[in-house]
Amino acid sequence: MKESAYKQAGVDIEAGAALVERIKPHVAKTKRSGVMSGLGGFGAFFDVKQAGFKDPVLVSSTDGVGTKLKIAIDSGNHDSIGIDLVAMCVNDIVVQGAEPLFFLDYFATGKLDNDTAETVIKGIAQGCEIAGCALVGGETAEMPGMYGAGDYDLAGFTVGAAERDAVITGDDIAPGDVILGLASSGPHSNGYSLVRRLAEKHDYDAPAPFAADMSLGQALLVPTRIYVKPLLAALAHKDGAGKAVIRGMAHITGGGLLENIPRVLPENCMAVLDAASWPLPPVFSWLAQQGEVSATDMALTFNCGIGMAVICAQEGVQAVRQTLEAQGETVYDIGRIAPKSGEEAITIADMEQAWRQS
Repeated sequence: MKESAYKQAGVDIEAGAALVERIKPHVAKTKRSGVMSGLGGFGAFFDVKQAGFKDPVLVSSTDGVGTKLKIAIDSGNHDSIGIDLVAMCVNDIVVQGAEPLFFLDYFATGKLDNDTAETVIKGIAQGCEIAGCALVGGETAEMPGMYGAGDYDLAGFTVGAAERDAVITGDDIAPGDVILGLASSGPHSNGYSLVRRLAEKHDYDAPAPFAADMSLGQALLVPTRIYVKPLLAALAHKDGAGKAVIRGMAHITGGGLLENIPRVLPENCMAVLDAASWPLPPVFSWLAQQGEVSATDMALTFNCGIGMAVICAQEGVQAVRQTLEAQGETVYDIGRIAPKSGEEAITIADMEQAWRQS
């Protein structure tokens, strides 16, 4: 049979259809209440009422994983990059108090390699399982001439919901509130243009200098931690007035600690952190040493070991901590909210000294 003109142009429709069949078992594992349609339709239906919400507000987010993708591609390690994709989206909406409901992905490449694509999408499905949201669809785009051999790109989209009276805005944050930090699993998915530059003289297959029994590539690809279920459980704690003890949350992504925590603070408040109150993970010490990166640059680029900041009223903070720890999180008391006295919205004490000793 003569090969189709479209296939001759570099687009294999049959391969795309085969991929859909291969990923269906992975997608099926993510089904949850509210899903009304299966994979393969033009659009996906979701019943928010069936998911248990009475007066919901929808919260949405879209993101990618940046140049961390290049390490996955260059090292041939595609297993967990899909988890990163989900994490970057769902962690952004849980800080508003929203439960992620469903997720869609976009996978683009020059020539479709079904083994790689299935591995990536399997990781996306794993991330959705961890977050408790359904993978309801997506797009696989084969675009000859747009990408180099073996290259691909990813984007993710999630929609969640919160009851209207339970949305977390940060408006209730006040001086005296406690800032808890949830440990990260590494750089997560931010700062990787710098990571790749600092690691360019090293072989991704060589042992990682900072992680036992892992190659450098594997250590730099440890997936972003998904905080959704622990935070949703902790949001159930109320103070004496019936408000959530958690007043605000900040997902520590691009811009690091110094830019993300101020995003949730009222104008009259500032965050005062103590760098000595949590350990700097070895990967960050190694990165700082490789490029002689200053502590300020580290805090502007990376999460430096804190993937999520949780701002709580003093009343009930211990209950929040206990719930988060029971859910498997490592929790540090990293600072306090203080009245804003100048232009600075955040200070981190002892950065140079504490992180130099790590």
